[in-house]
Amino acid sequence: MKARRKWSLTNTFLNSPKFVPYLFVSPFIIAFLLFYLYPMISTIIMSFQEIGFGEVSYVGLANYEKLLNKHYLSALMTSTSYTFWTILILIPLPLVLAVLLNSKHTRFKNFFRSSLFMPALTSVIVAGMFFRYSFGENPQTLMNSLVGLFGIEPIVWLQNSTPAMIGLVILCTWRWLGVNIIYFLSGLQGIPDEIYEAAAIDGANRWDKFRHITIPNLKPVIIYVLTISVFGGYKMFAESYAYWQTATPGDIGMTIVSYIYQVGFNNFEMGYASAIGITLLLIVLIINLIQLKFFGLFKKEGE
Repeated sequence: MKARRKWSLTNTFLNSPKFVPYLFVSPFIIAFLLFYLYPMISTIIMSFQEIGFGEVSYVGLANYEKLLNKHYLSALMTSTSYTFWTILILIPLPLVLAVLLNSKHTRFKNFFRSSLFMPALTSVIVAGMFFRYSFGENPQTLMNSLVGLFGIEPIVWLQNSTPAMIGLVILCTWRWLGVNIIYFLSGLQGIPDEIYEAAAIDGANRWDKFRHITIPNLKPVIIYVLTISVFGGYKMFAESYAYWQTATPGDIGMTIVSYIYQVGFNNFEMGYASAIGITLLLIVLIINLIQLKFFGLFKKEGE
């Protein structure tokens, strides 16, 4: 009798429209609390502490005052430049390629889509080894051989800031171009052909269709790609590590995340590393809020 009543009570809960939605979202809420909210709150607390071997002491804003040093400012400048150049390339280029791959007149579309997406499946460390040797100092390396075709002297790519940034951006473009093409292709699939046909009847050429139909309809995808590009640019670490590990000459390849790694794991200054992490979070948050405001994402319909 008790077992039947217990089963009836359980069955009532499982069929309750008030209880079931919370049951389905509970795994996400638990994962969010354990793996996102708790580490973030812990990092905020640690940023006000000095953490030693078994000793923790409150130091107020001392870790944030240490941010005004040349290493942090250099890392911030490198991450900002890297984010700017990757966005400048990895939004218009994949957009144009996606339009070409979506055209009925393009042949071998599946081959090109697969070929361009393959780098995203490759380990960044393996790819980094290839690019590291390609950007070597010897005249026989791949990049120096290519620039030599234009009469340019061999370049010391990874020891100077501008060539090093070119190396980072080329590695990023090679790796993520296919992914962004997939995003734009999925957006292009949702634009009805009837709109293009109606525009053609009105005398619109290809540039008019691209400017007045394709771009406006892809606006949500462009905003999404821009948002994840800002996040991806500032959190870049693996590409820099593949080129220089943690010893970057003159800080030329040191990004914000590389600096966090160096401070936290090499110098074991966890409190200071947490303060850098909090500033990184705020920078990415503020930039994304500004660009979302600029694109009018916070406006209500009809405004």
